Amino acid sequence: MATSYEDRVLRVLAYIHDNAAGDLSLDALADVAAMSRFHWHRVFRALTGETCAQAVRRVRLHRAATWLVCTDRPITDIAASVGYPNPSSFARAFSDAYGGSPAAFRKAGQFHPAQPNFKTGGYPMHPVTTRTEPARRVVALPHKGAYSEIGKSFEAFGALCESRQLWPQVGPVLALYFDSPDDVPEDQLRSYAGAEFRGATTPEGMEEMSIAGGKTAVLTYKGPYSGIAAAYHSLFGNWLPDSGEEPADEPCYEIYLNDPRETAPDDLLTEICLPLK
Repeated sequence: MATSYEDRVLRVLAYIHDNAAGDLSLDALADVAAMSRFHWHRVFRALTGETCAQAVRRVRLHRAATWLVCTDRPITDIAASVGYPNPSSFARAFSDAYGGSPAAFRKAGQFHPAQPNFKTGGYPMHPVTTRTEPARRVVALPHKGAYSEIGKSFEAFGALCESRQLWPQVGPVLALYFDSPDDVPEDQLRSYAGAEFRGATTPEGMEEMSIAGGKTAVLTYKGPYSGIAAAYHSLFGNWLPDSGEEPADEPCYEIYLNDPRETAPDDLLTEICLPLK
């Protein structure tokens, strides 16, 4: 598809992520794309696999789920911040997507790390295995800022793969995380959203990098992406101290085993990979 259409989709995806509380109606997004409403929704669906309404709803509710778990902001405030000024409408939409009320989701998923007293335990448990991972050649788009908002770069990556018909050359979808949120300010966190790549040439506009492979601790997390941060605490707070292993000087990465557009949040599967020496 012509680059102009690709650019329009990327522009609209970025706009959705940057304006969760704003007017994200089909008419408004068509204006951002500079296309007619009638044709725009067909272009968007062809390149993303979702309607505009489905994408807006998913992005808004994912952001709400993250804030419910990671902050103590009032639910009504969170609702308004993701475009639901009516709390009842927000509760219905959230329950439809996540299988429970926002309050219940917060109660079940809120993670309060233990005080820093160098004791392990107190973290949610997840299965961890040690295995030999293959070396991977990766193409990806950069993301700078909160890791919970990397979806913005994944949306753009998926649209580019669809526009350029790259999917036959793409392997597992994954993300690489280069900084620790405990040590680096949120707005400076570096990560990449992409996939293993088997094509001959790095696609224009993407960056190529490699994962060395080798001995790796793999934690399998099942559930909404908003709970992944707590899973890292489990890996480093429960498993690593008792494992006898030492991390390699390489970034962690995540492998996503199913598609959030087609999978209920509770059924999402993510492998958190920690390279070992």
